[in-house]
Amino acid sequence: MCIGFPGKIVTLGSDGSAVVEIGGVQRTIRLDFLGEDASVGDYVISHAGYAIHRVDEQLAEERLATLNELMSHETY
Repeated sequence: MCIGFPGKIVTLGSDGSAVVEIGGVQRTIRLDFLGEDASVGDYVISHAGYAIHRVDEQLAEERLATLNELMSHETY
């Protein structure tokens, strides 16, 4: 099972790539499945290095708050 959290596009490459940030971590992904209308500031769900779905900012912020909450709990 894979859990996808939204990443915010922080830069666009000229080769169909983008850098996204999730929780302070940046990764380079491909935008081939989204077409050419991705923009800096968009939130996307990525899997295996590809953006597979765009999500709105409100949903993205809710999901990122959940991620932060999960990461704040200690595990035993």
